[in-house]
Amino acid sequence: MSNSLSPKATLVSPDDARASAPVMGRKPVISREDIVAAALKLVGPHRSVSNLSLREVAREAGIAPNSFYRQFRDMDELAVALIDLAGRSLREVIGEARKRARTDRSVVRGSVEAFMEQLRSDDQLLPILLREGTVGSDAFKQAVDRQLNYFEEELRLDLIRLAKLNKTGLYEPALTAKAITRLVFAMGATAMDLPPDKLPALTEQLTLMVRMIVTGTQTLAITGGPER
Repeated sequence: MSNSLSPKATLVSPDDARASAPVMGRKPVISREDIVAAALKLVGPHRSVSNLSLREVAREAGIAPNSFYRQFRDMDELAVALIDLAGRSLREVIGEARKRARTDRSVVRGSVEAFMEQLRSDDQLLPILLREGTVGSDAFKQAVDRQLNYFEEELRLDLIRLAKLNKTGLYEPALTAKAITRLVFAMGATAMDLPPDKLPALTEQLTLMVRMIVTGTQTLAITGGPER
């Protein structure tokens, strides 16, 4: 019997076999969503996205560090994706609360309560928005500001809708929406460090503050604006 190899046979050394075998615990295929989910597991109430390293995100996702670059250019791009996800998620939650409202008072309370509830949500998306706008890079801050602009525009449209529905005046809808949005996010940043038992009182205060803004804009609409 001949010991010669056939033309199609190939010798594979043990080292080559080990190199080609998948590493235990690592996924052969990874998506952007998988990497985002891994990053979300690593951030927390007191940890910024900017403090995450590529290697620990890759380890949490179960991929080799080089595989990260198939989905994201760098960690900044991942952080912006997290901020955009946080903004979309929060807009959906608060948007649903506003749609259910039929009066100025109910829309204010519903929106503020929905916002504050998201502070303690397991997904940790709202803290990302609140934190990265103050401690993140310029790219992060621009991404947060973009999300705030989305909030302001959606709130502006809802304020106009409610003013027509309730036959109340509305002075400078865009500026009113900006005042409310910036106030709520500023108070939310403060609330992140409060114990849970302090949140109900802060929610009441914030609800009253927003109502004061709404009442003020309705009054200004009647009087024709502030005195110059």
